[in-house]
Parts: sequence; C-alpha cells; structure tokens
Amino acid sequence: MANIVRLSEADILQQDHSLVLEKVNLTIGEGEFTYIIGKTGSGKSSLLKTLYGALPLNNGFGEVAGYDLRTLNRVNIPMLRRSLGIVFQDFNLLSDRSVIDNLLFVLEATGWDDREKMRERCETVLQEVGLLHKQQSMPFELSGGEQQRIVIARALLNQPALLIADEPTGNLDPETSDDILTLLRSLAKQHNSAVLCATHDYRIIQNFPARIVRIVNGKLVDEEGVAIR
Repeated sequence: MANIVRLSEADILQQDHSLVLEKVNLTIGEGEFTYIIGKTGSGKSSLLKTLYGALPLNNGFGEVAGYDLRTLNRVNIPMLRRSLGIVFQDFNLLSDRSVIDNLLFVLEATGWDDREKMRERCETVLQEVGLLHKQQSMPFELSGGEQQRIVIARALLNQPALLIADEPTGNLDPETSDDILTLLRSLAKQHNSAVLCATHDYRIIQNFPARIVRIVNGKLVDEEGVAIR
C-alpha cells in the first residue's frame, strides 16, 4: 500500500509563523481513513493547510501525493491540489452560480478545457452523491446536507489521492452528519482515496470507527496515547 501522506520531524506553523505542532511524524496510506482530533486551536487546521500548501513547511520532511511540501511554489501548488479533494465545514460554494456551474468552475481552474468531458465529469460526481437532479439548482435552494454533498462531489472531480475534510459535519444535525460520513467513507472506498478528517464530533467517531490521531500539547499522539515516532 503506497503512502499518500508522509511527514517526518515536521514543524507545523500558524499563519503568523508561530510554532503550533512540533516534530510531526505521520503516514497515511492509500485508501486509509484517519480522524484527527484535538481542542480548538490545537493545530488541526494548520496541519491540514500545510498538507494542501496553504502554509509552508520549512522544517522537517513532508510529501503529499508525491509532491515535496518543502519545494512548493506557484507552479506546482495547483498541481498538488489537483491530487487532493478538500471538504470544508462552511461549504464555500459560489452563491451566484448553479450547482453544475460551481463544479465546472473548479474544472476550469484546474486545467480542464474539453467542455463535453467537463460536463460528463460533473454529472458523474453528482450521480455519485445522489444529486444529479439538482444540477441546475442554486446553493441557497439546497439544504445543509445537500450543500455538503455538492462539496463532496466537487472534492471528487479530479479523482483525488487524498480527501481532506475539515469539520465536514460541523454545521449539520446528527442524522445528516451520519449520512455525510456514510457517503464520504463509501466514496473513499470506491475510489481508494485516503481520507484525513478533522472533527470535534466524537459521536461520529463512535458510529464510524477508524484510525484516530490526536493532537495533545503540540504533539501528534496515536489512539493508544503513545506519541507517534
């Protein structure tokens, strides 16, 4: 099984360059589902941002989907992000565009130019999340759960090696949260995508058990409470 994420002795910095996580060692394999948990402000989002190139990695080693995080630049960051799917808590859908136009926008931004293939790809992912019939709807016409399904569809557009989910159920009720986790895990298995899911929701961890990585006092700790080496 290939490793999609490899961090070794990596220092994770916040936007203001202050150290938030020290000497992080983490591997995530192809198709593996991993939760990352920790208190608010513990560094979960900073770790995720480092993995998708929004924060630089200056100390230690880091590789995601074959890209060296230490050598990212304006040219290869878009290429890295084509290998990733990102699911945010607050959806980040373009409010002035229909569902399908939201998806087409992402394909255009990641270098697709064949309109027929772009539309086919959008319809495929909408079918996978059960919302093909909503392709002409505007985001405000959708429920929270439907919007998150569209976000997952958007994340799948480029058939990512890694899905990064940052509090994907944070704005959803428990029943809808369960639907989203069921969908996310099913699609990840179907596509053999690795998933790193940051969450505060211990209920979904109990309902959908998987590997757990905790952040405790600026360190990454595994579910047995032993620092990952």
